[in-house]
Amino acid sequence: MEPELIKGDRIVVNKWIQGPRLFNIWEAMKGKEVSIYRLPGLGKVKRNDILVFNYPHPNSWERIEMHLLQYYIKRCIGLPGDSVVIQKGVYAVNGIPDVFGNRASQYRLSRQDAASFPSGVYHCFPFDSSVDWNILSFGPLYIPKKGDSIRLDYKNYLLYRQMIAWELQDSVTWKDATAYVKEKPLRQYQFRSNYYFVAGDKTEDSRDSRYLGPIPEEYVVGVAWRILKSVDPYTGSYRRERFWKNIRNH
Repeated sequence: MEPELIKGDRIVVNKWIQGPRLFNIWEAMKGKEVSIYRLPGLGKVKRNDILVFNYPHPNSWERIEMHLLQYYIKRCIGLPGDSVVIQKGVYAVNGIPDVFGNRASQYRLSRQDAASFPSGVYHCFPFDSSVDWNILSFGPLYIPKKGDSIRLDYKNYLLYRQMIAWELQDSVTWKDATAYVKEKPLRQYQFRSNYYFVAGDKTEDSRDSRYLGPIPEEYVVGVAWRILKSVDPYTGSYRRERFWKNIRNH
């Protein structure tokens, strides 16, 4: 999240915008998937808010799971119901370009040649050659909204199978040109959760939704609010100019 946040910052998270989460913390500590409920919030997440969320792929890129003790912090680019595109490294949401995330970093990325990136950095979600998205050319990716329905052709299967499997807590497979849950064909699916597309401000080197895919709303802890304190990790000295500093969400 550099330059907005730097190593050694300790932040305060506002959990009351969406509402605090309730779940069985003891079961989650054991690595089990738990039902997550949310108390009523005082507002809604907005594009460019900085979100703190549980890391969704602690064991495998192939499935979504909540890591209770591993938190990521990224900027919200796409809300539920949005469509996100990356063109020459620059984000556009619902056809509107050039206003989301760290634009200076995106422009630096846009000037780089594809050959300058390692394969593991260049290629993106959903990591399949038939889609073949990369950090310079990505999408459009529709960000699921609770209640929305999609037709499960092969491309949508690749894009949304992890989210569907997480919601159903079951595996989703593809055979004979059809998606299946167990032995039951699944030709259409209605989402049960909201999702968010998040991105790091340090566009050139950030493990975000370009690699992780959309983040379930249940995994969002809250919105970053202020820097409580900041300590240089190399010298141990306090950066007092950063104490209680507002975090710019917009």
